[in-house]
Order: sequence, then structure tokens, then C-alpha cells
Amino acid sequence: MALRLPKRVLHQRNMSADIRIPDLPAGLPSRFLEAAMAHGGRALPPVERWNPAYCGEIDMRIARDGRWFYMGTPITRPALVKLFSTILRRDEDRHVLVTPVERVGIAVEDAPFLAVEMAELAAQGAPGLAFRTNLDEIVTVDAAHPVRFDLEAGGGLKPYVLVRGGLWARLTRALALDLAERLTEMPDGRIGLAVGGLFFPVPPAEEAEHA
Repeated sequence: MALRLPKRVLHQRNMSADIRIPDLPAGLPSRFLEAAMAHGGRALPPVERWNPAYCGEIDMRIARDGRWFYMGTPITRPALVKLFSTILRRDEDRHVLVTPVERVGIAVEDAPFLAVEMAELAAQGAPGLAFRTNLDEIVTVDAAHPVRFDLEAGGGLKPYVLVRGGLWARLTRALALDLAERLTEMPDGRIGLAVGGLFFPVPPAEEAEHA
């Protein structure tokens, strides 16, 4: 079953008048700004408002390393992957690609995105963090884009940052190690990440036994 993008959606995605510079915080490295421009800076389609009938699953998969596959073959065109990512949504029990007329399930091995680069923000009061995903979306850590930590049975720590609409980005191993060095202990004994005036705790170690 092929997912058909409505012509008006495809047309809107190619309209130069729709291109804008995203609202990004001051202090981002120039390479982050370039990545945001490469992503297009276009407004995302309102997938959260679309509720077409569920049409079953298609043979599409997002691998743990962030690569997209269709019928077992990698999708090698970055522009096509980015286009598909704009109609990706997390429903209660599955990830779906959704248009105004149909909704199909796809497989996601871990998280749909990877966070591949991190930058500090020189904000007033409390320094912040921003991440660039493998698809060049820029995410600033805040209350709407929290960091979460998952514990593995072997004691490993897997950090994620929320990109949008229930879609998370898992930090690469290098970034996870970097983030681990930023963890602090609060007066009440909790360990976690303090950033942008917020605190994102690491789950208690005993939860790893049930991971």
C-alpha cells in the first residue's frame, strides 16, 4: 500500500513563499543556523488535526541508526526522508504516516530521530542546550522539549530529547557521554540534568532491573 501525499500538500512543500527562517534562540552556532535553513524552515503540516481512517501497516521502517527503509531498501534521498518525517506522528500505540485522507503504520526500532550535535546557549540566568537532529531539525531544551533518560538492564543510560508531538530523538553515543558529564546531584540526592532553569532527573537505578 503506497501512501499518497495530496497534491496540495506537495505543492505547499515546494512553494518558495512558504520558506521562512525558523524562530531560533540567539547564540546558536552558525552550523545550526545553516542546518535549519537546509531543513527548509517551512511550517510543518498540522498532522495532529488530521484523523483519517487507519489503513494498516506498510513495509516502512526507521532503523535504530536513523536510516529509513521501504520494503527492505534504504531510502537514500535525504529530501524524501525529510518530507516523510513531516507527516510522521505518534499515535497511542504506533508511529504513523498521516495525510488528510489516510493513515498508515510504520515500524520504528527505537526513536524516529537521532540527536547528532549539541550546542550550549548563553542564555540569561540559566544556560541552555540545543540539539540538531539527523534530519537537521533544531530543538532547544525547554518545558515543551524535555530530556528523558532510559535505563538499560546492563546499567547503560540512554538520553532522549522530545522533538515534537511525541516524537523523540535518541542522543548518539558520543552526545550521551557528553551529556553524562553534565549531570549534577541535587540537595535531595536526585541526579539529573539541570538546564535552562529546569531539571530532568535520571530514574532510580532499581528501575533498570525492570527495563
